[in-house]
Order: sequence, then structure tokens, then C-alpha cells
Amino acid sequence: MQTIPSEADPQIAASSDVTAKRGPEPEGRTPVGVWLQPALIALVLASAFIACYIGLQRDATPHHLPVAVLGSQLSEQVQNTLGDAVTTQPSGSAAAAHTALEDRDVVAVLAQEAPGRLVLHVAGANGLSTTTAVENLLTAYAHRAGQGLSITDDVPLVAYDSRGLAGFYLAFGVTLAGFVLAQNTLALSARMRLRHRLTLIVACSAAVGLVGAILAGPMLGAVPAPFAPLALTLALLAAAAAFATKLLGSFFGAVGVPMATLLLLTVGNSTSGATIGEDLLPAAAQAVSAALPPGAAVRAITDLSYFSGAHVAPALLTLGLWVLLCAALVWAREAFRRSKRHAGRLLLGAKPS
Repeated sequence: MQTIPSEADPQIAASSDVTAKRGPEPEGRTPVGVWLQPALIALVLASAFIACYIGLQRDATPHHLPVAVLGSQLSEQVQNTLGDAVTTQPSGSAAAAHTALEDRDVVAVLAQEAPGRLVLHVAGANGLSTTTAVENLLTAYAHRAGQGLSITDDVPLVAYDSRGLAGFYLAFGVTLAGFVLAQNTLALSARMRLRHRLTLIVACSAAVGLVGAILAGPMLGAVPAPFAPLALTLALLAAAAAFATKLLGSFFGAVGVPMATLLLLTVGNSTSGATIGEDLLPAAAQAVSAALPPGAAVRAITDLSYFSGAHVAPALLTLGLWVLLCAALVWAREAFRRSKRHAGRLLLGAKPS
């Protein structure tokens, strides 16, 4: 007579515990797609990161750098010599030209200081790449024209940000925080109601904005922007990154998070205009630069820090639209799914038994 093993047998019980912990064994061969998906995602992200960050810097060429020039004759001569690399703006007043420089409407001001002597006023706060490009261009023009050139920096960077990269690192860190925040809320979908997850994103984004503004401003002294507008900008950036990642993860599942990585951390940060000035980016990169959250945030941080917030409104509007539209789409998707489930239950309840 055959003995049937029972769960009381210690060996069988131990085996059952191990099986329960590991879960059911997969049946048959693993589909090729299961192997290919993570490999392809990793390759695409690595390729995009390298292509964006290294590719955009390997041949940074100035395109229509706006330069105010005192005197229409000098302006015409500079434009004819340098071509599309600059866009000269004739100015009859030194005060008006310097106001344009301080409001970030132009990146430099060129004037005839004396016969055979030019003076170039730049704003170093526009970033090392942009400032170097305009200095090189106007130095080349002065050499061709047989004139001397002196350069003065009217809007210099603060001492603790000598290379002008603090805004980039600040925006990158806050974007990364929003991205990670969204990943965690996606993991909580089965344990937390949607309104609570959205509230969590808003509250944490505000906290990230406050902490970022405190660290970069008063503590480290690398970003001299007013505290409240800077904290608001960073909170909006964190929320925009979080809601965009949440949206892509909700609609596209496992592929949504890599899509957010590609959009925000790779394309968004590399085209932000912080490491390579926006006027030195290729046309395609310029087209998306200000429209993505990192690019809008970098512009707002720079404007608030050095240019009295002259052009901060469009950047804040861009960030606000990302937050509102992405949050609304996440909410609408959940509302649609709830209504669909409710209709299904009503339909089942209406069927005769």
C-alpha cells in the first residue's frame, strides 16, 4: 500500500515553504521578447545619453547670437563679416544697449571706444559657452578690421559658480528627485488611492523645492536668486517631472519609466541650455529646449539669479502647464477606468440569473 506524503512531513513542508516564497516556476521557455525588452531599453538609453551630452558639445556652433551694436554703420559691418553667427541690433544709446544686456535681450554690446579701439561688454551669467563664443567672434572681427578690442563682464557669475553650471546641477537634481518620486508612487498604485498619490507628489515636490532653494542659495551661495521665486521654480520642476513620469508610467506600463528617463533626464537636461548655450544648440535641440521642464527651469533660475527675472514668466508658465496637464490626464485616465468598471458591474447586475 502506497503512502501519500502529507504537509506534516518536515521535508515536504520545507519544500512547500520554499516554493511559496519563490512563486510558481515559469512554464516552458521564456519568450524572446522578455529578454529583448530590457536589453533594448538599456541600449537606447545609453545611446541617447551619450549622443545628447557628447554629441551636442562636439561641434557647438553659434546661431544668430543677439549682439547690440552702437551705431548703424558698425552694426552693418559686423553683420556682413560674421554672417549668421550673430544678429546685430543697432542701438543709438549706450544706456538702451546696456539695459538690453542686463535684461538678457542680447548677449553682448559692442561699441567704438576710440579710433582703432572697440570695447565689448558681455554678460558672463549667460554661461561659459555663450560668452566664449561671442568673445571669439568679436575678437575675430576686430582682428580683420585691424582694430583692438577690450572686453568687460558687466553681469559676472558669483564666485561660487565660476563655470556657470550651478543652475544645471540644481535643475538636474530636482528633475531626478521628481522622477524617483513618481516611480515610488507608481509602485504604490495598489495600496494608495489616486488622490492620495497625487497629494503626495504635490507635497513632496514643494519640500524638494524648499530644500533645493536653501542648499543652492543661502547655504552654498552658488545661486543668487531670490529665495521664494527660486523655491517655487524648483517645486514646479519637481512636480512637472513627477507628474510626467507618472503619466507615462500609467499609460505605457513598464516602458513608461524609461520613456520618462529619455524625455526628462536625457533630452530635457542635455538641451536645457546650461552646459551648452541655447544659441549654440542645433535647430532641433533649440526647438525642444524651452518647451521641456529642465530647459524652462534653467532659464528661470538664470533669469532670477542674474537678470532680475526679466523673462521668467514664460518659463514658469511652461512648468505650470506641464504640472496641470499631466496631472489632469492621470486623473482623467483613472476616472475613465472607474466609470468603465462601474458600467461593467451594472451590466452584469442587469443580466437575468
